[in-house]
Amino acid sequence: MKKALVLLSGGIDSSTTLAIAKNEGYECFALSFDYGQRHKIELLSAKKVAVALGVKEHLIISFDMKKIGGSALTSEIEVPKGEIQGIPVTYVPARNTIFLSFALAWAEVLMCPNIFIGANFVDYSGYPDCRPEYLKAFESMANLATKVAVEGKIKFKIEAPLLYLTKAEIIKKGIKLGLDYSLTWSCYDPQETMDFPKPCMKCPSCLLRQKGFNEAGLRDPLLK
Repeated sequence: MKKALVLLSGGIDSSTTLAIAKNEGYECFALSFDYGQRHKIELLSAKKVAVALGVKEHLIISFDMKKIGGSALTSEIEVPKGEIQGIPVTYVPARNTIFLSFALAWAEVLMCPNIFIGANFVDYSGYPDCRPEYLKAFESMANLATKVAVEGKIKFKIEAPLLYLTKAEIIKKGIKLGLDYSLTWSCYDPQETMDFPKPCMKCPSCLLRQKGFNEAGLRDPLLK
């Protein structure tokens, strides 16, 4: 069976990407990261999605990007609320490059040429490492920097099936594939409650999620 390694944060995009890879007949391996993020609750969602979609193996790698800081997700910088312009302070320095590098290392060990990422260039937060030219550059680097590629055993491909879809289109695709979005998490600034953390409904990620469900004509199952 052909293999796919899928970066899985537990959010809408990465979870839908996993559902797409699964639907395309790949044997899926999921990779998540505990990197000191403020919204670590997303890892619980990643675990639930991985189980629900029956991945072959789900690996969670831990490292501490709080030591580097520079982002509202990994430092004491306040998470912005409302819509913002430009590259937001929720941008984590070099995050996708770091994530994809770990993915490339595991993919080389697994002899898995297909690395899936839920990057999106339409409804996204302005992050430079979600652009198609970035993904193409990383793919070129991957085939220059790895033993199996240099020896001609594998040609790595970075798959980004959501790249040119709106958030509403992504959600509709996931629903069609049977993905349960109540398992996913998007909020950057979880609000602690007596029972379970709740989304703040004000951060850019929450607003983008709301926009997607509204435009898809659906109710977000997290709000029930």
